[in-house]
Amino acid sequence: MQPRNMSMSGVVDLAAVKAAGEAKQKAEQARAQAARTGAPAAGPLVLDVNEADFQSEVLQRSTEVPVVIDFWAEWCQPCKQLGPVLERLAEEYAGRFVLAKIDVDANQMLFQQFGVQGIPAVFAVVAGQPIPLFQGAVPEAQLRQVLDQLIQVAKQQFGIEGAPVAPGAEGEAEAPARPAGPYDTALDAAAAALDAGDLGGAVRAYENVLADDPANEEARRGLAQAELLRRVQDMDPQQVRKAAADAPGDAQAQIAAADLDLVGGHVEDAFGRLVDTVRRTAGEDRNAARVRLLELFEVIGPDDPRVVAARTALSRALF
Repeated sequence: MQPRNMSMSGVVDLAAVKAAGEAKQKAEQARAQAARTGAPAAGPLVLDVNEADFQSEVLQRSTEVPVVIDFWAEWCQPCKQLGPVLERLAEEYAGRFVLAKIDVDANQMLFQQFGVQGIPAVFAVVAGQPIPLFQGAVPEAQLRQVLDQLIQVAKQQFGIEGAPVAPGAEGEAEAPARPAGPYDTALDAAAAALDAGDLGGAVRAYENVLADDPANEEARRGLAQAELLRRVQDMDPQQVRKAAADAPGDAQAQIAAADLDLVGGHVEDAFGRLVDTVRRTAGEDRNAARVRLLELFEVIGPDDPRVVAARTALSRALF
């Protein structure tokens, strides 16, 4: 069970990338807070989702708990068999995943974006990454196996583990906010600068955090994002892509095109372009392509399956 890339907007949503990168840290904080307060997580375990609230109810929620999506329709008889079982298991699993039900007749865009071939179709989203699970009605025993595997993948690969929900606890008030960490104010300011388009300010703010705490994962990720945006902001995409197409052996042309690939949401294309450049060049050009690839890994995050695959490909290209 591996996540696959899906861009909902056609470009890299840096806020979503940042949220996915911070998912492990947030999950650990949530578990620590729950352990201190004994408070169960709030929120519905089964919800109807449409195109308008997909971003908040599925993508954002998936940074805290695995979200299982049930694509269904009123006319679909197998859907009427599978849906109630999924709803019952969502209650039984008590917060280890939430179930989002999407009516395909009313949400054709989502139906198409997920590449659904037939219904019922069940997907999951973890840290913003869609994961195809199965199509058609399946026996409950098999369904439990799939859900257990999903929960394990979410925990091991993304550090996301839904908090337990006590019976009748949905909708309770949220627990008090955790105390601010030593760099929270600086990181918030850096993120605000990034959102406002002050890329220079964001770079400086993230660098200041890293000067004191070189291992700070959030600052490293934010710095990589800010530097990427600063590099591409004055590029002419047509010229950059033409230069790369005309000169496959030009390392700098390929590096610039890889930056555009990543910002455009073509993550695997960006990684593949740079791995190929490493393979066909030598000396300073080869090292420049290698270094840029490592920088782009930081933007996406070390645990992303695409990064893991590209690291393997890079190792083969180098050795």
